[in-house]
Amino acid sequence: MDYVDSLRIFRSVVESKSFTRAAEMHGLTRPAVSRAIAGLEERMGCRLLHRTTRQVSLTEAAERFYEGCARILDDLDALEADAANQTREAAGVLRLVAHTTATLNRLVPLIAGFKLAHPKVTLDVTLTERPVDLVADGYDLGIVVPYMLTSETTVVRLLERIPVVVVATPAYLRTSAVPTHPSELANHVFVVMSPSIRRPSIRFHADGEGIAIPLRFDVSSNNPIFNREMVLQGFGIGVVPAALVENELASGKLVRLLADFELVDSSIEIRLAYSNRALLPAKVRAFIEHATGFYKANMTPH
Repeated sequence: MDYVDSLRIFRSVVESKSFTRAAEMHGLTRPAVSRAIAGLEERMGCRLLHRTTRQVSLTEAAERFYEGCARILDDLDALEADAANQTREAAGVLRLVAHTTATLNRLVPLIAGFKLAHPKVTLDVTLTERPVDLVADGYDLGIVVPYMLTSETTVVRLLERIPVVVVATPAYLRTSAVPTHPSELANHVFVVMSPSIRRPSIRFHADGEGIAIPLRFDVSSNNPIFNREMVLQGFGIGVVPAALVENELASGKLVRLLADFELVDSSIEIRLAYSNRALLPAKVRAFIEHATGFYKANMTPH
């Protein structure tokens, strides 16, 4: 196997932490990936990877080797693609992972507009609300909220901040005292995001200082739309994206609470995320440019 190909395979194994995933990324069998790594180790005269049945980890020698390997491969990719990228049209499969609720409620026009503008790009969209590793999971781009990102090397661009509001149904408020101060929220029950995603507490600026209220809850989930529906069923107070309850607030099905007090975490950030590489593929650059332009033209700043 070509030495440069072996370096690319080594990089993929390190970044995906898996021989199997690296094999899938390169269209090879797992034994072929193992032989490529063994060949590098023989050439280097040292072990590069510790292998167990569950994980792959780097030796001390491999950590230094990986940094140089990644730099050389990025430079090589840049040299090979520099001339072609000047005229290359965005094409191929674009693998996009996106936050389910944000996409279904706000981002379909963005994605559809990109497809119309770039007909040679095939979209492979995965909707989820779990944490993701763009490189290890094989995605080109992500449209995510902050908790979904697991890698510190990911490049992010802020697309939008969506305000959150505190709401409840009139029926719920008839059975519980309407809170007039943030401290009174301690007496109420909430519908919250899963504690694994967000700590069940709410913070305000009140009376010249910060105040944090732990939230009591009987219902939690990883989906804001489900939480909204459970709030509408009267299971408690919700802290939800304002965009999801505009109609309910307008119709009186929900009532906004403590609007005169400033929330510390007053918005949810929608971010565009992609791998930190020296030269991005044309399809990725095209989506970044399209998304940035879309938000400038269509989204009202908050």
